[in-house]
Amino acid sequence: MPHVGSRMKRPDDPRILTGRGRYVDDVALSRMVHVAFVRSVHAHARLVRVDVARARRAPDVAGVLTGDEARRLCKPYRGVLLHYQGMKTGAMLPLAVERARYVGEPVVALAAASRAAAEDAAALVRVEYEALPAVLDPEAALAPGAPLIHGELGDNVIYETRLAGGDPARAFASASRTWRRTFRIGRHTGVPIEPRSLVADYEPATRALTLWISSQVPHMMQAIVSDLFGLPEQRVRVVAPDVGGSFGIKIHVYQDDLAACALALVLGRPVKWVATRRESFLADIHAREQTVAIEVAADADGTLTAMRAEITAAVGPYSAYPRSSVVEGGQVLRLLPGPYRLRHYEARLRVVAQNKGITSQYRAVGHPIATAVTESMVELIARDLGLDPAEVRRRNLVRPDEFPFTSVTGNVYDSGSYHAALETLLLRAGYEDLRREQGRARAAGRAVGIGLACFVELTGPGAQFYGIGGAPISGQEGTTVRLEPSGAVTVLTGLTDQGQGTRTALAQIVADELGVPVESVAVVSGDTAVVPYGGGTWASRGMPIGGSATLLAGKALRERVTRVAAALLEAHAADVELGGGRATVRGTDKALALGDLARTVHFRSNELRGVEPSLEATVHYTNPGAWTFTNGAHLAVVELDTETGRVRVRRYVAVDDCGRLVNPALVDGQVQGGVAQGIGGALWERCVYDAAGQLLTTTLMDYAVPTAADLPPIEVHHLETPAPGIAGGYKGAGEGGTAGAPAAILNAVNDALAPFGAMLTEQPVTAERVLAALRGAGDPAPRR
Repeated sequence: MPHVGSRMKRPDDPRILTGRGRYVDDVALSRMVHVAFVRSVHAHARLVRVDVARARRAPDVAGVLTGDEARRLCKPYRGVLLHYQGMKTGAMLPLAVERARYVGEPVVALAAASRAAAEDAAALVRVEYEALPAVLDPEAALAPGAPLIHGELGDNVIYETRLAGGDPARAFASASRTWRRTFRIGRHTGVPIEPRSLVADYEPATRALTLWISSQVPHMMQAIVSDLFGLPEQRVRVVAPDVGGSFGIKIHVYQDDLAACALALVLGRPVKWVATRRESFLADIHAREQTVAIEVAADADGTLTAMRAEITAAVGPYSAYPRSSVVEGGQVLRLLPGPYRLRHYEARLRVVAQNKGITSQYRAVGHPIATAVTESMVELIARDLGLDPAEVRRRNLVRPDEFPFTSVTGNVYDSGSYHAALETLLLRAGYEDLRREQGRARAAGRAVGIGLACFVELTGPGAQFYGIGGAPISGQEGTTVRLEPSGAVTVLTGLTDQGQGTRTALAQIVADELGVPVESVAVVSGDTAVVPYGGGTWASRGMPIGGSATLLAGKALRERVTRVAAALLEAHAADVELGGGRATVRGTDKALALGDLARTVHFRSNELRGVEPSLEATVHYTNPGAWTFTNGAHLAVVELDTETGRVRVRRYVAVDDCGRLVNPALVDGQVQGGVAQGIGGALWERCVYDAAGQLLTTTLMDYAVPTAADLPPIEVHHLETPAPGIAGGYKGAGEGGTAGAPAAILNAVNDALAPFGAMLTEQPVTAERVLAALRGAGDPAPRR
């Protein structure tokens, strides 16, 4: 986000631009204070005493806030969604009160004239802890007599449910063969380039709070800040300027964000906080820590007949607010059958509390786990039956004539190109040639593997995810399109942009509808005081929901413009065409530039007869169904160093069907970025805790994100199957790469390990794990 005061002054104005057209006086800037936090150094501890006396007296300190003081300003809140029946969790506050439940939980917030002064004061705070037993893994949390993270809840289970379809008991009883494995997916996090950050400015006289925040969801933040602090919602303005990456990390409400807002309320002056990288690792949500024990039945020809699973999701001490920490596990529960025609299924999900950082929604939410597990089982079955893994998929994928297809878990796959995506992938990658090359490499003693992955991706949800559960998260999206007197076009959208090119795509949609150059369209987003109400950016909803709202608003404005043009050109509206920035009567040379038309409406509306003098249209849109499904097929080629265990990705090919494409180059970037993130999670990224619950990976020296040197060129190919229930036919594109990559990489590694008689079921696939698998196989040479 723009740091207040960091932009150049206008030569003729003594004020400084902070973003979205608001100026802050130099006096106000001089009053701005910077926040630092004292955070718990224990995974689980009672706060015996918190002494802030010396910190309050420290130089340049403006204010110090303890947990007891913060809870008098902010209501407690719980990340519970009502449609997850039986869900429970402890209440959160901006700062820990009485007990800290994870390393990094904020205990004291301090504000000073500079960040350095605030950090110096934080060092003067004395917290006396009584260490309590920490519960770090789900098995320990579920054990009889386990220490309770929230004593009032009675146990450490946040949520438990079962899901079944068909007759799995009979299907397994009659199965010709079954396969069973347990997969463990490591915990990792998003690591956006720009950390979480905010400036909160409170005006006591009007009880107005302006919050500039690096967020994907400004209207959600407006509603929550208003509610928790008891402020009039119309007096809370949230501005989310250009955001430097997010990946779902910035759709949540964090304790430290609320503590900074509380300081602004207490001090009545601007408050600024920017997370350090260490704070980001400690306090940003994590994701993916799950164990999936799965059993699959199949016929001798590879036809999948039944599946059952036990899913355990470890999510930290609290359920994240307001989206909860159960959705990722719930996604795995419903997505395990994948894009296949499996008809018998049963599974149980347990979401368990632990004394680690909170986990919740992060890019692709559950899809990478479900896809990696199921696709690994498909490859295992193919290998054991002596079948080509591509052929096994052909025999099981949902067929084109079966759409819309209701999966055994109740997901409705509205449309897709499952078979076409696989065949396109095999063709574009040169699959048969790759297999021949692999054979030659193995003959030369090299461990080369080829991995496939087919997947579905849930995108564009409406209210079914959160709204029906009571969360203040809009399932609809609003867009206003306005023709300015100059003939330029302004678009106001509730979507936000974290670098994915949303504004470019929306400008293209509007330019096409109105027949104007895309350069003449300006898109404004991220300011609750300006844009229509909307849900923001999450769950790949930008184009399906926001793009459709923009398309319909563009069409509505087009109709208005043609009616006005018809009146001014003395023609029938049906005969008016828009193009080249002009309104023209079809078949004649009668035309009017849109700028001239707009100036007439705005300045000489008396010339209109019987036509509303308006050149603005607003449309709010929601998915009439639950969601729409993207699909794809990916292929990875890897080579293992059998002496060091290192995995090198030699080639990666992706075929994605994102519905109607607005800007293929932007979609390429989304897929490539998603693949890179998925490969990172598959091979390197993990949040490592020690036996005491201390996070050991709190720098980019310890937490390994992929670099350009680690990745091959990512080849992307597109199919377009329009979403039948979405106005623009759009589907989401932001998460498919992340959904497919871990599965393709794991399958490629296991294909390389297969000649050694080894198989890995843990991610990330580190060099240590590869070597352990090779040692466990007990055979130093591959079996050919």
